[in-house]
Amino acid sequence: MEKIIPIEKNTEHVVEITGLGYEGEGVAKIDNYTIFVQGALLGETVRIKVLKVRKNFGFGKLIEIINPSKDRVEPVCSIYNRCGGCGLQHLAYDAQLKFKTNRVKDCLERIAKLKVDSKENIVLHDTLGMDSPYNYRNKVQLPVREYKNEVKIGFYVPRTHDIIDIQNCAIQDETTDKVVKLTRQWIKEFDIKPYNEYINAGVVRHIMVRRGFKTNETMVVIVTKANNLPCKKEFIELMVNNIEGITSIIQNVNPNKTNVILGEKCKTLWGKDVIKDNIGEFKFNISPLSFFQVNPIQTEVLYNKALEYADLSGEEIVFDAYCGTGSISLFLSQKCKKVYGIEMVPQAIENAIVNAKENNIDNVEFIVGKSEEAIPQLIEEGIKADVVVVDPPRKGCDKVLLEAIAEMKPKKVVYVSCDPGTLARDLNILDELGYETLEVQPVDMFPQTSHIECVVKLKRKHR
Repeated sequence: MEKIIPIEKNTEHVVEITGLGYEGEGVAKIDNYTIFVQGALLGETVRIKVLKVRKNFGFGKLIEIINPSKDRVEPVCSIYNRCGGCGLQHLAYDAQLKFKTNRVKDCLERIAKLKVDSKENIVLHDTLGMDSPYNYRNKVQLPVREYKNEVKIGFYVPRTHDIIDIQNCAIQDETTDKVVKLTRQWIKEFDIKPYNEYINAGVVRHIMVRRGFKTNETMVVIVTKANNLPCKKEFIELMVNNIEGITSIIQNVNPNKTNVILGEKCKTLWGKDVIKDNIGEFKFNISPLSFFQVNPIQTEVLYNKALEYADLSGEEIVFDAYCGTGSISLFLSQKCKKVYGIEMVPQAIENAIVNAKENNIDNVEFIVGKSEEAIPQLIEEGIKADVVVVDPPRKGCDKVLLEAIAEMKPKKVVYVSCDPGTLARDLNILDELGYETLEVQPVDMFPQTSHIECVVKLKRKHR
């Protein structure tokens, strides 16, 4: 029997918001049919207009807040709910932290099948937040496009390639706002053609800014379709004369018709090839293509927690999978015998090697390769770890890697994750492979957004 949908598109309804979805959107029920409402909060009574109707759920637009939540606050940005960059500004910060803790809890219980917060089961700690949850991003990548002869530099509207033009942004460093303004000025003054993704033509595709929060060093990266950059001298002069702390201007060339932002080729137009920043007592070189956490304040919190969970005595061999520019590896090196850092991006490993030298660290070895291939190779060579740290991308760990880790039988595993769903999936696999989850510490790396980072402590089960 075909399921009857109790609502129709374009109709209006008054609903009670009984939950929050994974992106922070309100969840309501109409005759047991689920409606997601962006911008609505738990406990609110709201009027909505139905935008989309699917078999099992629909989407509604918030028309009127009849009874507001006590956790509703006035957003600092007028377009926060359109650009998709920080869609939780209407939710008080302490409530954001609770929402994120609950999201992690749901994933652990529903996907990992773990029991949370009881004496005999795993401990889920409250999310660690920031004292000042704005202007925290040290890296921003913004597409450059032209609409009706107007230059737009900003963020994509969620699930589209339409650009919301940004004049200033509450979560990125204020220097970025100035770089965007100057880039827009340069494009208009010298008639530089923004990229057209539909016909794969034009000059400027993206502008990227990286900034060292503790060093104030700034890198501006202009991403172009072709090698030639018209009015290059004028662009350099504009940036050098107006951006305080500018250290590096890079041209990245990406000729491909793709959604991937950066190409493989970088040319230093002015200054240095890298910028420097500090996390804790360590100095890091950051290149245009390097992975480096975007929130340096919370990164230190995250890495110290990973070091705490590794619980090193000084005699251990440690594997650091997906090591990036070696930042976690250097933290671990303080308290172990040797660290092997593995990363598939060659430029990141080049940075990692320099980072180790600059910090006078000689007990870290970096390897270029996929972690799921390099770690089994290390094991074949007779090198085994006492502790393994993994910090994978959003898709989580390859199952081959998890099986290789379990086969090696390290005493402890520390899992650093940027996605609770894939984290929970991998914890379930590790549980089956003989590793028990003990503690989970969420860290708010991305305030005003629904994203959440976690550090997890696991140990090998006694069998």
